[in-house]
Amino acid sequence: MENVVLIIHLLLALGLIGIVLMQRSEGGGLGIGGGGGGAVAGRSAATALGKITWILAIAFICTSIALTILAARNAAGTSVVDQLGVEVPASEATVPTAPASDSLLPPAEGDDAPLVPIAE
Repeated sequence: MENVVLIIHLLLALGLIGIVLMQRSEGGGLGIGGGGGGAVAGRSAATALGKITWILAIAFICTSIALTILAARNAAGTSVVDQLGVEVPASEATVPTAPASDSLLPPAEGDDAPLVPIAE
């Protein structure tokens, strides 16, 4: 089901790109094309390409929401590593903690010992 919605989503995206590129430039935001009265004329008449653009955009948003819902439904509460089936040894499964004697402050002025990370 998810693959079908994804293919429809991709086709809608390609169709939306094509329809938008076929439309006439009205804003003149790039300084090219369009007419002089685009900003002054108010609302222009809805063309067939404009209506198709709206339909494809609404369908694209609907498939985006559907893909999000399908992905959330299929998501598991486990890690990707758990899905691989690799067993983690018990010694590596524990989270290392910093020793209590170490502090996070910088070394003192007279302390010339090298700063070597502790590997446990």
